[in-house]
Amino acid sequence: MNHRIRPALALAFVAAGLGLAAAPAFAGKTLDAVKQRGSVKCGVTNGVAGFSAPDTQGNWTGLDVDTCRAVAAAVLGDGKKVEFVPLNSQQRFSALQAGEVDILARNTTWNLTRDASLGFNFTTITYYDGQGFLVPKKIKVTSAKQLKNATICTQSGTTNEKNVADYFKGLGIPVKTVVFESFEASFKAFFSGRCQAFTTDTSALAGLRNKEAPNPDDYEILPELISKEPLAPLVRRGDDEWFAIVKWVPNALLEAEEFGITQANADDLKANSKDPQQMRLLGTGDDLGKPLGLDKDWSYRAVKAVGNYGEIFDRNVGAKSALKLPRGSNNLWNKGGLMYGLPVR
Repeated sequence: MNHRIRPALALAFVAAGLGLAAAPAFAGKTLDAVKQRGSVKCGVTNGVAGFSAPDTQGNWTGLDVDTCRAVAAAVLGDGKKVEFVPLNSQQRFSALQAGEVDILARNTTWNLTRDASLGFNFTTITYYDGQGFLVPKKIKVTSAKQLKNATICTQSGTTNEKNVADYFKGLGIPVKTVVFESFEASFKAFFSGRCQAFTTDTSALAGLRNKEAPNPDDYEILPELISKEPLAPLVRRGDDEWFAIVKWVPNALLEAEEFGITQANADDLKANSKDPQQMRLLGTGDDLGKPLGLDKDWSYRAVKAVGNYGEIFDRNVGAKSALKLPRGSNNLWNKGGLMYGLPVR
């Protein structure tokens, strides 16, 4: 076999490669539908403090809410152009499959089964969580290992029920799990005394104790984490262009935090910064919108709409929120955390 490539063939390969590199991004059917509709449809929880919950006027706030607002700002130029669709655990996947929502940003754990078998793509981890237990202090339990024969309330259709079964089976500790169809029914049963413990992700436990407990000081979160719960937005498979947008917007917010771009200083930096990393994110450097089917200002608008990732965290679940959760694993990679924004370049 002749291993030498003929000159004409070599030129063809080069031309094909250059053509591929220069090929414009196609808008994709979801982006087209979003632009035609004028809004992003975002599937969220029925109400989990810090992640997605409406106030008495119907205004939605939370970390997942801000993720969807950032996408809307990047795509439509306005972070308010979002239709929030509350979904319970049983509804969430079928709603995304049926096209009732464009993004599912609903405290959903990225695991193999969901990733490989439901016809979805997870985009970017927006919160590292873990399942824990909330108990009343009066039962004098300081460790999950002391819950022998306890009744534990949780919601059906989530990873929580299986995690509890696996954890206590591994320890050889008998417990009784009581499941409820809705999240609200499950925690109300716990606070009414139906169960000795309640289990879900620790971020949600902190919100429940703060917002729903008759007296928050009467309850404590046990120290054990029994699972890994990386939470990420999902999109339907088959639309790579929309997948790329919903993947890169959260990464841009992480990079904005790392490179010192905030909601307050974005305009000044856009006008004056000579830092190449900041310029790429603010639309004054390389055009990184074109490969996504967007304009140069897509990530600038996302930051202006909701702030960088650190601002989103602090406002919704961190130091400036009612939950006051520590950054912990959700800190940036260069500050001891796991949040590693993919390079926007």
